[in-house]
Amino acid sequence: MADIFAKQLSPVMRTMTGPGPRPLYQAVEGRDGEALIGGARVVMAACNDYLGLSGDPRVSTAAARAVERYGTSCSGSRLIGGTLPLHEELERAVAAFLGQEAAIVTTTGHQANLALTPLFGGGDVVFSDMANHASLVDAVRAGRAESRRYRHSDMGHLERQLVAADGEAAKMIITDGLFSVEGHVCRLPELAVLARRHGARLVVDGAHDIGLLGAGGRGVAEHFGLMDEVDLCTGTFSKCFGSIGGFLAGPAEVIHFLRYTARSVIFTASMPPASAAAALAALEVIVREPERRTRVFEVARRVRTGLRALGFDTGESLTPIVPVHIGETGMCGRMWQEVLHEGVFTSVVVAPAVAEGHGLIRLSLQATHTDDHIARILGAFAAAGRRLGLIPPQPQAAPHQRLAPATAAGVS
Repeated sequence: MADIFAKQLSPVMRTMTGPGPRPLYQAVEGRDGEALIGGARVVMAACNDYLGLSGDPRVSTAAARAVERYGTSCSGSRLIGGTLPLHEELERAVAAFLGQEAAIVTTTGHQANLALTPLFGGGDVVFSDMANHASLVDAVRAGRAESRRYRHSDMGHLERQLVAADGEAAKMIITDGLFSVEGHVCRLPELAVLARRHGARLVVDGAHDIGLLGAGGRGVAEHFGLMDEVDLCTGTFSKCFGSIGGFLAGPAEVIHFLRYTARSVIFTASMPPASAAAALAALEVIVREPERRTRVFEVARRVRTGLRALGFDTGESLTPIVPVHIGETGMCGRMWQEVLHEGVFTSVVVAPAVAEGHGLIRLSLQATHTDDHIARILGAFAAAGRRLGLIPPQPQAAPHQRLAPATAAGVS
């Protein structure tokens, strides 16, 4: 008789979970660009706390005060008994920050995207970038709409699919604002034109760009000057806001509809008080301290420039997500281990998250990374890359010439 428990990990995952230092489920104690892993202090380059706010005393103090006032949990869903004044205050603040009519906060960012599902009805068509986050993929799968995926950032492919669907069907285009694997920004200007031309709603997941991009940190829409072109945005407090939780912001009628129909909202315990208070405090810092964004982009520029000078391929990213393309899965794993051995903790991305043979090391850089951290990151990649033959060996210094006897005598 078959056993439903008789499942095995894929060969790639078995490689990533075997003996020795592995990149998955590592216990990490970290703050301000560094971490303690296995008793060793390393540079943390795998944390999405881009602005370094999770350790900011204003944020942690706000969280502690919320615990003192409200306890550690609401112990109920937002629908019944789990809504605090903090949640409502955070929703108003997020909506105002993003220039939207209303917002609703969720317990995680993943659940914020799942909350889109009631919008995907029978007869509707949803167009998704193939590189969208798994939570957007799950949301579409859970709905009843027809799903059509277009090649990553391929606007021609998207337009052909939109033309084929023109007619009576209600349409939505959904995309990540900043793609988290390789640090690409979505082609929002072209997406906005196509959405208008074909009568589609445009939804952007700002998980990695809200707080980071744009003059005021309002994300990819502000970055492109297209705040009025995005119909609905989703996001998370677990990146730039140094907390946990998610949100949706858009037209008041739509948010009201989702508040009473989204299963990921009404059938889960609400966002903890400490997390809501931390997100509120972080939002104030984001607004008041744009220099944090300036710093993290400067850190990224210096790391990216240094890696390229060493001979690494860092792709096209211009954001604090810096991919280092390695290739074959086994070599990618070895490179990750060697970089860790040199004192830098990174993320490894292999198939199926990327195409087979296109594995990469992903760096997530922070405003709290110091000049010393930058030097240590570059030193680690230089040493590891040379040991594995991924970059050219260090040039040999020219041998010192012996001083001629007359010159030596003159010096003495």
